[in-house]
Amino acid sequence: MRGAVGGRVSVLGVRHHGPGSARAVRAELERLAPDIVLIEGPPEADALVALAGSGDMEPPVALLAHVPGEPARSAFWPFATFSPEWQAIQYALRAGVPVRFCDLPAAVTLAGQHHDADAEPEGGDAGMGADTGMGADAGKGGDAGEGVNAGEGGNAGGGGDAREREDGLRVDPLAVLAEAAGYDDPERWWEDVIEHRGAETETETETGTGTGTGAGAGAGTGTDMRARAGAGTGADIRAREGTGAPAEVRVGAGGGASAEVRVGAGGGASAEVRVGAGGGASAEVRVGAGGGASAEVRVGTGTGAPAGMRSGADMDARTVTGAAVGIGAGVGGGGVFEAVAEAIAAVREGYTPGLGEARREAYMRRVLRRALKDGFQRVAVVCGAWHVPALTGLPAVGADDRLLRGLPKVKVEMTWVPWTYGRLASWSGYGAGVTSPGWYHHLFAAPDRPVERWLADAAGVLREEGLAVSPAHVIESVRLARSLAALRGRPLAGLAEVTEAARAVLCEGDDLPVELIQRRMVVGERLGRVPEDTPMVPLQRHLREEQRRLKLKPEALERDLDLDLRKPLDLGRSHLLHRLRLLGVRWGTPREAQGKGTFRESWRLAWSPEFDVALIEAGAWGTTVPAAATAQVLALARDAGAIAELTGLVERCLLADLPMALPGVLRALSDRAALDPDVTHLMAALPAMARARRYGDVRGTPAAGLDAIVSSMLARVCAGLSPAMTGLDDDAARELLGHVDGVHAATSLLDAGSRAEWLAALRGVAGRRDLHGLVAGRLTRILLDAGELASEEAASRMSLATSAGHPPARVAAWVEGFLSGDGLLLVHDPRLLGLVDGWLAGLAPEAFVDVLPLLRRTFGTFEAPERRAIGRRVRAQGGRRAEEPEAEIDETRAAPAVRTVLTILGRAR
Repeated sequence: MRGAVGGRVSVLGVRHHGPGSARAVRAELERLAPDIVLIEGPPEADALVALAGSGDMEPPVALLAHVPGEPARSAFWPFATFSPEWQAIQYALRAGVPVRFCDLPAAVTLAGQHHDADAEPEGGDAGMGADTGMGADAGKGGDAGEGVNAGEGGNAGGGGDAREREDGLRVDPLAVLAEAAGYDDPERWWEDVIEHRGAETETETETGTGTGTGAGAGAGTGTDMRARAGAGTGADIRAREGTGAPAEVRVGAGGGASAEVRVGAGGGASAEVRVGAGGGASAEVRVGAGGGASAEVRVGTGTGAPAGMRSGADMDARTVTGAAVGIGAGVGGGGVFEAVAEAIAAVREGYTPGLGEARREAYMRRVLRRALKDGFQRVAVVCGAWHVPALTGLPAVGADDRLLRGLPKVKVEMTWVPWTYGRLASWSGYGAGVTSPGWYHHLFAAPDRPVERWLADAAGVLREEGLAVSPAHVIESVRLARSLAALRGRPLAGLAEVTEAARAVLCEGDDLPVELIQRRMVVGERLGRVPEDTPMVPLQRHLREEQRRLKLKPEALERDLDLDLRKPLDLGRSHLLHRLRLLGVRWGTPREAQGKGTFRESWRLAWSPEFDVALIEAGAWGTTVPAAATAQVLALARDAGAIAELTGLVERCLLADLPMALPGVLRALSDRAALDPDVTHLMAALPAMARARRYGDVRGTPAAGLDAIVSSMLARVCAGLSPAMTGLDDDAARELLGHVDGVHAATSLLDAGSRAEWLAALRGVAGRRDLHGLVAGRLTRILLDAGELASEEAASRMSLATSAGHPPARVAAWVEGFLSGDGLLLVHDPRLLGLVDGWLAGLAPEAFVDVLPLLRRTFGTFEAPERRAIGRRVRAQGGRRAEEPEAEIDETRAAPAVRTVLTILGRAR
């Protein structure tokens, strides 16, 4: 195409994150040798392109744009090794030619996040691969914008935007085209058409009646791959390339009617595409491109056309997009990219883009005009295939200027950040994601024999987990994958075949190892890396230094980390992880430590790309992790609404070793505790304070000032305990007991004087007759376990509580409170067990039915061995009660019987 200002413009339409498209773009740029490359993406990133050539830059990475002071308003543009745009950048850097991004500026995109519909209406297109707002939706039912995360209806596959049908339903273009080709899985169709390179050796198979498949290659005549399926119907896929020879692809499906696609490209030869589908009716599309040959496009659908496709030129646009890109990647050559442009131009004829899409394409044309005006003669544009027609013909400048005039803008900053394959996967919510990034990376990077290499790597993964997998397993799995591909008429074993082969042979039918392969290989564990000279906020840079100092490398895969706080290195790691959690960077999640001892701590680590946004946001608090965490804690203390929040902050300060923040939090806590009249608030806060008090001993962290606050809080709790237990209903009593148990456990961490003060307060309250049954029973049990109440006195209190004068419901509540926690007391104290058993045995049938749910709840909390032991004790006591007392023997009356028995036995005297 000749530019309006002069110069040759080549527009390469691609599928984002497609290895086939990436290979095709790389080869085409080598052939074209452009003197400038334009890439779909935010122009603010032009200054960052050079960093992509650093040896320390390792994909996957992403461009991150954010609004200073409002990092939550952010957007990502991810790149993998197999992304066509990344390969275009790498080519330009190697060739020494400039690179410019040509999409709508991020300043406009991020302004649209908080702007009205005039800036970005519902369905607005937010850019190539842009993952806005850390996965936030960009609008209901929106145009996926070559992969923008658009919320409802966003297309997760590459190849173009999802489109809405006349009936309002969303259409997945890959699914539509795959269905037309006889596939029930769009990704599987995409692999066959694009991702697999041509077969290097000739193979022939025959499957089914009247069905055949074949693949061959020959020098001078090109390559030919065919696939037929269906009883009495033909489906034919062919691909040929060679000088002066046509290249074609045919696809057929339908009962009694054929459907086909042909594509050809060659010197002096015509090229065409045909698509047909329908019951008894054919439909076709033709595209021709070649030296001196005409090109034409025809679209038609029959009565059996698949859902989402319309008659005439209004056929689903993304369907033709996917087909064209697939053919371009599979066959290669500049003529194919031209065929793509012609096919999309025909489909877009009469199509009016939405406002957001129109503005994006207007800006792309503005950047293209600027490049031509700057004197570049050979311009290459790499963009989503759907935008190709909008860039191959440049309308009047004024029309584009009117579209772009007055757009809202915000100040943005941009940088590179590491990305992960897990975040690139479509299930993570990223609109332009792919279902199997690890598999696509393998297809792009494997120099040869991709199936053999994949299954060998899978065997290595399984062996790392201790599973016995031998070379013979690998050989047999490769054979099975090839056989499955041949039976299904596929040119090469795809992900479905290698997965089934791994399940059947390597995993011996067990799905659990298959899930391991899925997580580690199909999706992948890869976490990218950016150079040290990448623009970062000081807080990000300090965290990198801390990670190196503490030998704590960020990884995408979840892993467990066990720390021994007696070791300086592990203690430093604990401090860092706790500080980051205060800043909203939840790199580590605490889990229950293995083993005993307060010096142990266990974490589960997993790094996520969104943490960089959190670090940028937290950068406003300070330039180092400790300084930022300290400022954040003091701000939280000022805004805390409850005492429990402040005590939690005290605990977190000590865990994170923030001595500069602790005095301020303690002052706020002391002031709030002195004014809070609700004793339950103090009771809820005291356990955290007691735990915090211990950290001065366990972690070596000074906890000065805590003793006075803890003593004051405990004194107020003891003084207010009796009033707090007056007039409680069932729910209030149960809630209060939770606080009582918490404080009781906390006092065991304090000194002996504090413990004695608490137990004295409980003794003073436990003797009251107006207590709720649940509270009275629980206090009796606490005092008994603490040695403050003799067993005889406890039995006396139980006997009184279970006497006939009390309602059954109150007695059941008392028993529940007394027995809560464990049932070993009934196992080891027969007297208490007898009291409970006697009370139950004496209940009337109606009363027993009423209290049964309460008792079931009580005994249901006991461990199974405890319940069995109690049952054995009850049976034993019941057996003794059933025994009759021994009857007195009248020896005179028994004498005749005795003599008779002795005579029979031969012992008569």
